[in-house]
Amino acid sequence: MEPVTLTQLQRKVDAYIGQYEEGYFPPFEMLARLAEELGELSREVQHVYGHVKKKQVDHNNIEKEMGDLFFTLICFANAQGIRLEDALHQVLHKFETRDKDRWTRKEERHD
Repeated sequence: MEPVTLTQLQRKVDAYIGQYEEGYFPPFEMLARLAEELGELSREVQHVYGHVKKKQVDHNNIEKEMGDLFFTLICFANAQGIRLEDALHQVLHKFETRDKDRWTRKEERHD
């Protein structure tokens, strides 16, 4: 699959949602859907990595649940007029400046 940008993904999701009269859900319903999708992802992570594992584990379920969560996050961002690329760049800038000394850096190897 050819790599795409977050902006392209947002446009693709917007085109999909735009086909339907209902459009995007209201903010609190969208937030509830995000929480639901996060819960489903959490359940799958628990099944794979938790103390009590399922007998038959499908590692692809984690990927599927991440996809569902990401789709819902894109819907929420679109409904709020938020460009996820901009939001992510702002967070990265924060980590690279304000939080740059928060964690212990790995030693550089000189092989």
